[in-house]
Formats: sequence, C-alpha cells, structure tokens
Amino acid sequence: MKLMILAAMGGAIGAAARYAVSVGATRLLGHGFPWGTLAVNVIGCLIMGFLIEAIALRYSVSHEVRTFLFTGILGGLTTFSAFSLDFATLVERKEHLTAALYLGASVGLSILALFAGLAIVRAAMQ
Repeated sequence: MKLMILAAMGGAIGAAARYAVSVGATRLLGHGFPWGTLAVNVIGCLIMGFLIEAIALRYSVSHEVRTFLFTGILGGLTTFSAFSLDFATLVERKEHLTAALYLGASVGLSILALFAGLAIVRAAMQ
C-alpha cells in the first residue's frame, strides 16, 4: 500500500507538470501539432536517462524512492497514451505525413534523449 501511495503522489506531480507543459506549448506554438505531448515524452526520457544512470553509478536509492520517481513522477509526466491518441487523431484527419513525422520524432527523439541522459551522467561521473 505504501508503494501505491508513493506512486500516486509522484503521479500527481508528474501529471501537473505534464499539464503545465501542454498548456505552455499550446500557448507558444498553437494547436496544429501536439508539441506538448512530444515535449513531455522527450524531456521525461532525458530525465529517466539521467536518473537511471546516476543511481546505477553513484547512488543507492530505495525501492520507495524509485517507485516515487519512476512510476510516479515520470509515469505521470510522460504520456504515451496521449501520444497514441494524438497519432490516431492525425491519421483520422488524413494527415498521414504529419502522423508519420510525429511517430518518428516521438519515438526517435525520446530514445535519443534517454541515451543522452545516460551519456551525460557517465561523462560527469568519471
């Protein structure tokens, strides 16, 4: 039960951050492309890379902290369910090229961001 509460608390923080980023991206860039979802997925993967590598190389972190950070905050922040809906919406609007670009950017940039996080922490901790 304790882990579930920690995940829920972290999830609330992540979801609030996701909402703030989405609102900000829409205000800055408009409604035409799901910039907010793309941003939180890439940022979340970068943070995941930083934290995973830092914990693996330097820090001993409890299961409770991992649950709060990874399942909670980052799980609430990153939005692959929202990503899926955004992709489907683009396809249903017959914006196939935009949908394909969104798919490639979301997956490709998120994976690259995770590797960047790993590499940055590895370089900093040597």
